[in-house]
Amino acid sequence: MTASQAAWLIPLIALLCAGLIAGFAAGIFGIGGGFIVVPALMLVLPLLGGDKHQYAHVAIGTSAATIILTSLRSLRSHAKRGAVEFEILRAWAPWLIFGDAVGVILASHVDGHVLLLIFAIGVLLMSLNFLVPRFSDHVISDSMPGLAPRVAIAGGLGTFSSLLGIGGGTIAIMVMTLHGRSIHRAIATASGIGALIAIPSAIGFAIIGFREPGLPWGSLGYVNLPATIVIASMSVLTAPLGVAAAHSLPAGPLKRVFGLYLVFISFVMLRSAMKF
Repeated sequence: MTASQAAWLIPLIALLCAGLIAGFAAGIFGIGGGFIVVPALMLVLPLLGGDKHQYAHVAIGTSAATIILTSLRSLRSHAKRGAVEFEILRAWAPWLIFGDAVGVILASHVDGHVLLLIFAIGVLLMSLNFLVPRFSDHVISDSMPGLAPRVAIAGGLGTFSSLLGIGGGTIAIMVMTLHGRSIHRAIATASGIGALIAIPSAIGFAIIGFREPGLPWGSLGYVNLPATIVIASMSVLTAPLGVAAAHSLPAGPLKRVFGLYLVFISFVMLRSAMKF
């Protein structure tokens, strides 16, 4: 194997592995997989060239693009089991999309250093839901929030998720379980929320990054198309496996393992931000 072949093989394997893991995580935890995809892309993008100050935006935009297929595949698998509450998706959709637009606009005015810091802090906060079970086991109501709190929660979720390149499943699951939904129905419905967030986010990042200088090879705005194809092609294979595991395995031990992973990734991203 020549040096040039090895230079392409390493990022390809990294992206394939990220896609496999992200798909499984999306299915079992109801997330979009951005917590896995963004760190992997931050490692791989330097091998595709471009300006390092563009990498954070491209990683987040590309992550959003991969979440579209991953979340839709998970949603379909959960829907076959009758676990998706589509009325929640319809009620939340307008405000998620509005929040997405706000997040993309904010991202266009934030440099890569700040985006990495936001990602690292957001990931650390999200780890609490997986490491502290009582955060997700408590119930405050048997019905979902009314219009005013729904607008605030869904809008904020869309904004926060588009800034991080994630599907927003962790927060959505917390809200649903706090309002009387079982963990399995919350995970299933959150997979649809991931798609609602990812579609406008990916389009928005492609638009705001269009004709930006110093983008890695194969990028359409802040969405890297080769990386999107490689990751998504793998995630759609493992998402149904994650769904099956979500409906058959105890979630507790898996949540704690994933929570520790998030803590690790948070510190890795913080270190990257300090060097940016």
